[in-house]
Amino acid sequence: MAARADLWFKEHLTPNETHSHRLKKILVKKKTKFQSAMIADTYSFGRCLILDGELQSAESDEFIYHEALIHPAFVTHPNPRRAVILGGGEGATLREILKHNTVTKATMVDIDGEVVDWCKKHMTSWHQGAFDRPRADVVIDDAKKYLEETSEKFDVIVSDLPSPVEAGPAQELYTVEFYRKLAQQLSPDGIFVLQAGSGSLLQIGLHLKLSSTLRKVFPIVRSYSTHIPSFDVPWAFLLCAQSPAQDPLRLTAGETEKRLRARGVRPLSFYDGSTHEGLFRIPLHLRKMLDAEKGVISEGKPVYLFR
Repeated sequence: MAARADLWFKEHLTPNETHSHRLKKILVKKKTKFQSAMIADTYSFGRCLILDGELQSAESDEFIYHEALIHPAFVTHPNPRRAVILGGGEGATLREILKHNTVTKATMVDIDGEVVDWCKKHMTSWHQGAFDRPRADVVIDDAKKYLEETSEKFDVIVSDLPSPVEAGPAQELYTVEFYRKLAQQLSPDGIFVLQAGSGSLLQIGLHLKLSSTLRKVFPIVRSYSTHIPSFDVPWAFLLCAQSPAQDPLRLTAGETEKRLRARGVRPLSFYDGSTHEGLFRIPLHLRKMLDAEKGVISEGKPVYLFR
């Protein structure tokens, strides 16, 4: 599709704010069985994946999102060997997991095979061949169904799903009922980490509800966030552990660096020991908000991202 001077994508962050991206070219723009998808080249952030009107990742800064999602959890775990990704269509989440030489198998479960195929073709700098590596297993299926049916136990479960939108493919994977089932598939020292919505004060409701919901399931739930320029907001994550021994607050910068070296993780662009300590030193106003939230997301009371 040819570039035009008036070609824009507008992401509606709230009913009163938008972030507009001028596009050079649209490579893919289709509605699959599950969602609306677009892959486009932007002037500011390079190539981008957009699902149901929400920018998922951008070429210029996807390393921030994916390193923040993966490495705090994998470094906190003493010996992560088996992992599963819920979602993760671009393949960059899989790419980061496979940097840890302790991992013997990483399974990626994504419901939308069309989007995965487009990412394989158009987003090679994201996956960097990760889909075809011997330790990778790519499954096109419903992640909820997959976890309900598998007997396998995992050291780390990663939720790299789109944020919940009404009638979207991920809405049933953001409930206390699902998280209780998910916890049963973790090893005794297992860790669950998820992208958990915007950390902006204007959009933070989903993150607060997710934190409160997960505290009903896990003894350790830690919030952290970092600014992602293409998202135009700080993006938030939650790291949940079965055991207090796997509390990321206990991990020092020195121990983080030691584990990265021992596992052969080459120097990263965003994450290191100092970054690990900083990610979990969240400000007072956010700690107060997290402590005050008591709501729980259940099957009957979904919480949707504004769209």
